[in-house]
Amino acid sequence: MAIVLRVSGMRPFEKPPWYFSLARGRGAHRQLRTRPGPHREGHTGRAAPITPQPGKAPVAAYNLRMKRLWLVFSQTATVLLAAYFVVATLKPAWLGPMGAPRAAITLIEAPASADASPPAGSFRLAARKASSAVVSISTSKAASRDPRSNDPWFRFFFGDQNQEPRAGLGSGVIVSPDGFILTNNHVVEGADEIEVMLNDSRKAIAKVIGTDPETDLAVLKIDLDKLPVVVIGNSDAVQVGDQVLAIGNPFGVGQTVTSGIISALGRNQLGINTFENFIQTDAAINPGNSGGALVDTQGHLLGINTAIYSRSGGSMGIGFAIPMSTARQVMEGLVKDGQVTRGWIGVEPNDLSPELAETFGVKAQQGVIITGVLQDGPAARAGIRPGDVITSVAGNEVRNVAELLTRVAGLKPGVASRFSLQRQDNQLELDVVPGLRPKPRRPS
Repeated sequence: MAIVLRVSGMRPFEKPPWYFSLARGRGAHRQLRTRPGPHREGHTGRAAPITPQPGKAPVAAYNLRMKRLWLVFSQTATVLLAAYFVVATLKPAWLGPMGAPRAAITLIEAPASADASPPAGSFRLAARKASSAVVSISTSKAASRDPRSNDPWFRFFFGDQNQEPRAGLGSGVIVSPDGFILTNNHVVEGADEIEVMLNDSRKAIAKVIGTDPETDLAVLKIDLDKLPVVVIGNSDAVQVGDQVLAIGNPFGVGQTVTSGIISALGRNQLGINTFENFIQTDAAINPGNSGGALVDTQGHLLGINTAIYSRSGGSMGIGFAIPMSTARQVMEGLVKDGQVTRGWIGVEPNDLSPELAETFGVKAQQGVIITGVLQDGPAARAGIRPGDVITSVAGNEVRNVAELLTRVAGLKPGVASRFSLQRQDNQLELDVVPGLRPKPRRPS
């Protein structure tokens, strides 16, 4: 049996025709509002006002005060949190130490040494002595302009070919109080401006005194006072296994010192320079070290770092330096005459091989065979012929073409020197007056 509830003439599940609402503002009181509803018998559609019951008004006022208090509390808390966040972010020191104090860390420290002597095996003194004389070199070269760039059709198809100036980095060594700096030719070749920065941060514009592409050496000069100078060492006295330091500015990161040993002496036939007599070392040499110093454990200059063998572009433990015995001779010639004066005899030499020896009918076991002689050259005037094997120059033994070029280049032009050679089965001694070696042709 279904039960249907009816209240005061209302339909089932219908809201009462009146509801209370809280009037805002002062003097708030309850009002009786009515909704229009269906007219029934005996119902006029209006509700008579109901008198508020005692005790209801204080409760409403209390609820209103609580809402206002909660509003004030929430706004205050929001402002304080925002202020705390700003202070903690910008001025955390104002808040003082936060959290519980942390426990102190116990460390064991080495006792301070009474004297300032370097530890055993340290290269501190050598590095300090030589580093001040090693400089960083920055070069700039104006961009080359294509001669067709003024052609409007060229610009239409290829656009503007304006290129930015090219910059380069390298190193150098101050070898004289007069401001002479020894570096590599490939560091400064073609540069429009050369800037030198010393280890004490002083800078100066350098002037090129002279270059020698055949040994890849160059001499610069700067005008500054109180220049640090490196001490020149004896590169002819070093031996394989001696400890050395390489000092330079690799990759432009700043002056760097690396250590290693001398791995080999007299390296040649590498195809780097015309005259090669390199010191090989495993001290790390990287791009930017070119022109830097190779020094011994006393800080004395043994060579000028020049090249590396690498498959990655970085150091692989095979670096090459020009010995100071060669660099000093080149430097003196460039400073004195603006060029290097070398001897020349006008021959075409080749390393002696069994095939060449059989072809020319010689039985020499060592030396350099001459396969061509320049007509009316110094060698031709002295009587040297094709097929002769040169075994020594001015008392110095010759074993390959590189050694022959070096020995002849060291001769003074116009001064006769004794050459020992073998012609078939005969040993000969000839006096040859070397001429001046022609300058190499620069690639166009």
